Amino acid sequence: MKKTILYFCIFFLISIAAKAQDGDIIAKADGPFMEPRFNYFLKTILLFNEYLDTKNGSFNTTNLRILHPIGDKSWNLRFDLPLISTNSNSINQTGLGDVGAGISYIPYFKKDDGFAFRTRIISNSAADPSFGTGKWVVIPAGFYARYFRHKQFLWIATVEHSQSFAGSSNRSDVSVTLLENNFLWFFGRNWLATDVGLRYNYVLDGFQNNAFLEFGRKITPTNLAYVHPSVAFGGEKSYNFGIEMGLIILF
Repeated sequence: MKKTILYFCIFFLISIAAKAQDGDIIAKADGPFMEPRFNYFLKTILLFNEYLDTKNGSFNTTNLRILHPIGDKSWNLRFDLPLISTNSNSINQTGLGDVGAGISYIPYFKKDDGFAFRTRIISNSAADPSFGTGKWVVIPAGFYARYFRHKQFLWIATVEHSQSFAGSSNRSDVSVTLLENNFLWFFGRNWLATDVGLRYNYVLDGFQNNAFLEFGRKITPTNLAYVHPSVAFGGEKSYNFGIEMGLIILF
């Protein structure tokens, strides 16, 4: 199973790279990575709150995410500052989670499709062991995006792997591969999205999958809000159900 997933990831990236040799790069304003929900070319502030119900209690994460394009805007920096609250056995705790930073690069896209790469580093910086993994984690990822039906629909496929490389020897290693498909339907100032993530945890030797349904709306041309409930499934699922609400500011 492990080799099958890894081979699939490699094949996925090679196929996209081969496709990228066809056609010319076009103006960034016309590409699928310019959509407000996943905009790589504008400065972005994303503030969201996610509640997760688990078998050991609940986790609530309030996250501030900042994205900043650099250079010719094919590059993008990302910073995440999570504040986590837990409620387990009637004990409430709140503190800083694992702070993360990343960089994205879009080497190619056309009017209707394109692909990007991203690498993130999650630090072992949580204020309490229950707020983080206790590890430093590197997360490389590849994305393929494609419009359908005259930009009415957008598909974003993701291959991502999380791997710990340092941190507390008393905590479990992190080794997880994610295959994700996100479909968005745009209508008026609104969008509706569905997502299924197949996530395999090599340490636990089991799946930690999830799926969500998202509804979002443009409040103004540069301010958006969304809500999405989610449910987890698989033999080693990390939570039962959750709900996330967010506000996106583009400038």
